Order: sequence, then C-alpha cells, then structure tokens
Amino acid sequence: MKVIKTKITGLVIIEPDVFQDERGYFFESWNQKKFNESVTQDNFVQDNQSCSLKGTLRGLHFQNPPHDQGKLVRVISGSILDVAVDIRKKSSTYGQYVSVELTAENKNMFYIPAGFAHGFLALEDNTIMSYKCTNDYNKESEGSLLWNDKNLNINWGIENPIISKKDLNADSFTTFNSLFND
Repeated sequence: MKVIKTKITGLVIIEPDVFQDERGYFFESWNQKKFNESVTQDNFVQDNQSCSLKGTLRGLHFQNPPHDQGKLVRVISGSILDVAVDIRKKSSTYGQYVSVELTAENKNMFYIPAGFAHGFLALEDNTIMSYKCTNDYNKESEGSLLWNDKNLNINWGIENPIISKKDLNADSFTTFNSLFND
C-alpha cells in the first residue's frame, strides 16, 4: 500500500496494492499491522456503511472528546467527494480542509484522525461507502459544521444538494467553539 500525505498533517490518502487480471481484482482493504506501521497506532472499534443517492451531502460531522473518532473511509460502489476540515484549535491549518475523490474504481481510502469534521457528497446514485471508526458513536458528543459555510469556502461542486434538516441547521464556523485543544 502507498501512503500519500496531504497538505494537512494527519490526513492521508491510502492507495492499496490491487491485483487485477481477467477474473477481476483482489486487494487488502484492511491490515492492522500495515496500518500501524505506515499510518497510525489507532485501533478501530466500529464499522459503518451508508448508501446515498447522487447529490446527497452528509456532514460536516464530528464527535467531541472524549468520544472523538478517527475514520478510515472507502467507497464500495459509486463515488464520493470526501472532505475533512481541521478543527484542532492549536493547529496551523485550523479551519482548512482537504477534499479527495474516492471511487469504487480507484479503491483509495482516506484516513481522517480525530480533530477533523468530516463530510461527503455522493457523485453517483446508490453510492455505498464504508468507514471504520476509532471510537463508538456517542449521541451527546456529536457536532456538525454547516456544509456551505462561507468561512470554510469548500468547493463541493454543487449548489443544492440533498441534505438532512440536522445538517441544514449545523453550526457556523464563525460561532463554533472547538473542544479539540491539540
């Protein structure tokens, strides 16, 4: 597997070694030892999967400490624009984001450590994404930032996504008080 660093420390893109022939393909979608050696010592405790229609935008979500979560995101079917926003107060990249296109075809993964808000836009109908989490979900610790906040200036490439009421009422980045003090 190849680990590609992004402009924000901690966020990495992982290109798996894919073995393909006339029968199809094979790749390791997860290997704890290789991940610990190449990316982080984080342990994953939960797997999640979602299916979304084209134009569905979910996020920008996070869980506050002590229930904060790192995520390892990949697409099983379809494609997404995946976005992570740095919400670590003391980070030199606080408020900046990285976006990456993850597809069933490229098989890439995106590692997002705790301290980031995460969201994605489904680029195809019936897009299935899967992600591992480093901590159990805790409803009282969940938070979200407004997907189209002018201060974040994320280029989603869409003006009117399909979005939940919860995400429409998310916090503005200007009034947001991050609990990530690292």
